[in-house]
Amino acid sequence: MLTAFGASAVAFTMLMYSLERRRPLFIIGFACGCLLASVYGFLAGTWLFGVLEAIWAAIALERFRRLR
Repeated sequence: MLTAFGASAVAFTMLMYSLERRRPLFIIGFACGCLLASVYGFLAGTWLFGVLEAIWAAIALERFRRLR
Protein backbone atom coordinates (compact mmCIF):
# COMPACT_ATOMS: atom_id res chain seq x y z
CA MET A 1 0.00 0.00 0.00
CA LEU A 2 2.81 2.40 0.91
CA THR A 3 4.66 1.63 -2.34
CA ALA A 4 1.52 2.34 -4.38
CA PHE A 5 1.13 5.67 -2.57
CA GLY A 6 4.75 6.59 -3.28
CA ALA A 7 4.54 5.59 -6.94
CA SER A 8 1.32 7.57 -7.35
CA ALA A 9 2.83 10.63 -5.66
CA VAL A 10 5.91 10.56 -7.90
CA ALA A 11 3.83 9.97 -11.04
CA PHE A 12 1.58 12.90 -10.13
CA THR A 13 4.63 15.09 -9.51
CA MET A 14 6.08 14.18 -12.91
CA LEU A 15 2.78 14.91 -14.64
CA MET A 16 2.48 18.33 -13.00
CA TYR A 17 6.09 19.12 -13.87
CA SER A 18 5.47 18.30 -17.52
CA LEU A 19 2.43 20.64 -17.58
CA GLU A 20 4.02 23.59 -15.74
CA ARG A 21 4.52 25.68 -18.88
CA ARG A 22 0.83 25.59 -19.71
CA ARG A 23 -0.50 27.32 -16.60
CA PRO A 24 0.96 28.57 -13.33
CA LEU A 25 -1.51 26.45 -11.35
CA PHE A 26 0.39 23.37 -12.45
CA ILE A 27 3.31 24.70 -10.41
CA ILE A 28 1.04 24.46 -7.36
CA GLY A 29 0.20 20.91 -8.45
CA PHE A 30 3.90 20.14 -8.68
CA ALA A 31 4.41 21.51 -5.16
CA CYS A 32 1.55 19.34 -3.86
CA GLY A 33 3.07 16.31 -5.56
CA CYS A 34 6.39 17.07 -3.92
CA LEU A 35 4.69 17.28 -0.54
CA LEU A 36 2.99 13.94 -1.13
CA ALA A 37 6.32 12.41 -2.12
CA SER A 38 7.84 13.94 1.02
CA VAL A 39 5.18 12.30 3.17
CA TYR A 40 5.93 9.01 1.45
CA GLY A 41 9.64 9.45 2.15
CA PHE A 42 9.06 9.99 5.85
CA LEU A 43 6.57 7.10 6.09
CA ALA A 44 8.98 4.78 4.27
CA GLY A 45 11.77 5.73 6.65
CA THR A 46 13.87 7.51 4.02
CA TRP A 47 14.00 10.84 5.79
CA LEU A 48 16.55 12.34 3.38
CA PHE A 49 14.15 11.83 0.46
CA GLY A 50 11.38 13.36 2.57
CA VAL A 51 13.46 16.42 3.36
CA LEU A 52 14.58 16.90 -0.25
CA GLU A 53 11.04 16.66 -1.57
CA ALA A 54 9.86 19.20 1.01
CA ILE A 55 12.60 21.55 -0.19
CA TRP A 56 11.46 21.09 -3.81
CA ALA A 57 7.92 21.94 -2.71
CA ALA A 58 9.15 25.16 -1.11
CA ILE A 59 11.09 26.06 -4.27
CA ALA A 60 8.01 25.45 -6.42
CA LEU A 61 5.84 27.61 -4.16
CA GLU A 62 8.40 30.40 -4.37
CA ARG A 63 8.41 30.12 -8.18
CA PHE A 64 4.62 30.36 -8.17
CA ARG A 65 4.74 33.39 -5.88
CA ARG A 66 7.19 35.16 -8.19
CA LEU A 67 4.93 34.56 -11.19
CA ARG A 68 2.06 36.28 -9.42
